[in-house]
Amino acid sequence: MGDLVDIERTDRLFVGAAIDSEARHALAHVLAVSGVQLVGKPVPPESWHVTLRFLGSTSAPLRDQFMHELDETITVAPFRLRLRSLGSFPRSDKATVLWIGADGGDALPILGAQCEAAAEAVGFEPEGRPFVPHLTLSRLRPQADVRELVGIEVPAVRTTIDRITLFRSTIGDNAPEYEVVDEIKLA
Repeated sequence: MGDLVDIERTDRLFVGAAIDSEARHALAHVLAVSGVQLVGKPVPPESWHVTLRFLGSTSAPLRDQFMHELDETITVAPFRLRLRSLGSFPRSDKATVLWIGADGGDALPILGAQCEAAAEAVGFEPEGRPFVPHLTLSRLRPQADVRELVGIEVPAVRTTIDRITLFRSTIGDNAPEYEVVDEIKLA
């Protein structure tokens, strides 16, 4: 019976582009010297990433199908990513997420679309909302008015994205914990 539980186990998964430790330190420094006060529950810098596609509760066989499809779908080469201006979801006067925008030129939207195509090809429901490239800085519960922060431009932090990562997300009492499950190198 224990084997049956393992077969039916699902993990909360998402695909993202992690920033390297140098960029994490640079972004933390830029935010500090810019005087940006992160409201709500800040995301720890070691968890900073750009989400490309949230998958949700996913079985191991479906995860493996998705990763195979994604590996076959990805055509984006390594690219430079720039983090610069603050934004929020869903609205700045009633925000639940404070983020910094991620600009990778055409590469990032293409990569997001390819992740979406791979997800739909193996049976995931379409995302249903447009892809907005960003790195989450803070979660706001209850929602908050962050209009004074949205649009602030900080000195740009740049990093190279040379792989995409499949993460397992575990929700706990504190911030979610992310564990690397698999990676695909961009070529």
